[in-house]
Amino acid sequence: MIRKEIKTFNKKMFEKLIIPFYSPSSIIPIYGKGSRVFDRLGKDYIDFSSGIGVTALGHCNFLIQKSLVLQSKKLWHISNLFVNEPAINLAQRLNSTTSFSSRVFFSNSGAEANEAAFKLARYYSNKVYGFHKNKIVSFLNSFHGRTFFTVCVGGQFKYSDGFGPKPSEIFHIPYNDIKAIKSVVDDSTCAVVVEPIQGEGGVIPAKMDFMQKLRNICNKHDVLLIVDEIQTGMGRTGKLYCYEHYNIEPDIITLAKALGSGFPIGATLVNEKISKVVEIGIHGSTYGGNPLSCAIAETSLKIINSEKFLLNVRKKNKIFVKELLKINRRINIFNEIRGKGLLLGIDLKNKYKNEINKIILSSAKEGVLILKAGKNVIRLLPPLNIKNKDIKEGMFRFYKALKNI
Repeated sequence: MIRKEIKTFNKKMFEKLIIPFYSPSSIIPIYGKGSRVFDRLGKDYIDFSSGIGVTALGHCNFLIQKSLVLQSKKLWHISNLFVNEPAINLAQRLNSTTSFSSRVFFSNSGAEANEAAFKLARYYSNKVYGFHKNKIVSFLNSFHGRTFFTVCVGGQFKYSDGFGPKPSEIFHIPYNDIKAIKSVVDDSTCAVVVEPIQGEGGVIPAKMDFMQKLRNICNKHDVLLIVDEIQTGMGRTGKLYCYEHYNIEPDIITLAKALGSGFPIGATLVNEKISKVVEIGIHGSTYGGNPLSCAIAETSLKIINSEKFLLNVRKKNKIFVKELLKINRRINIFNEIRGKGLLLGIDLKNKYKNEINKIILSSAKEGVLILKAGKNVIRLLPPLNIKNKDIKEGMFRFYKALKNI
């Protein structure tokens, strides 16, 4: 039910009460079900954003709700001074999904998962090879989180400038560029971190040859390969993990977003050689691995990690692409459609690049929620279990919004 008191909320109250890190929409969603959210007036919006890829099973999923309620009656939080059953169950299930991981660290977000990965990479290399092996190589246009370490490793300097001296020995090179990798990665490099699809940076997929040669170069120089699966993991690209498309094996992967289907949790999965050098106390998280988040994440993983579910993600990709091509034949506004599974990027033609914010606003007015990636790319991150009728209705609304522009 829509509570009457919510009608008093508005964007001006947000601006008055919240530190202005964000510039939210004037829409105030108060209720969600499946692929739709509803505002205080009862207007529905088809959600092609999923809370930036988080509500992968839609809003208020029944099985996630059931898991939440069940665990909430048992134990919410106990701290890492104790073992808790849901964390062990989730860790066991996560480790069984890869051929390389043997241990997991749980945190609260993607940024924390990456923070742990970068710290572990340096710690491992310092322990095994010495302090000279501390270089971290990342890619221009990448995004790895908002902690100071992760934002400096990320390759978008607009997010890291203005906060004082940055950590040293972090290098940024062009994405999908093998020559650049060869020129920078050497025996002093401890880790290379890569997104298999640069989501925030414009939905740009890594090339097959690039990923495979990157793995070989890391092997040659005893460098850890960290694959950031914060946005691409948990079925988003039609496989449980996006790196599976490339027939490679990372040393570390990081997860968050869809792992908790809307409940905050992050995970850092590492191989055994890294685990062996870890010492008690070098890292931690007060809330990381709490029973409530782990119980929910295990349910999410159970649902997503089935071949039938992942096959449906790939099928839904084809429906989206078909509908987008149909739109483009009518109004010819896109250069190309990029991405995999249900992580899609729509690259706008030059004359529409300055209109992207208007397109987002127009889409919301028509009742469909979309995202921006980079300067001129519309990003679609719908729920992985979105119904076909909602895809087609959302695409019709999107078409109407584009016609308005």
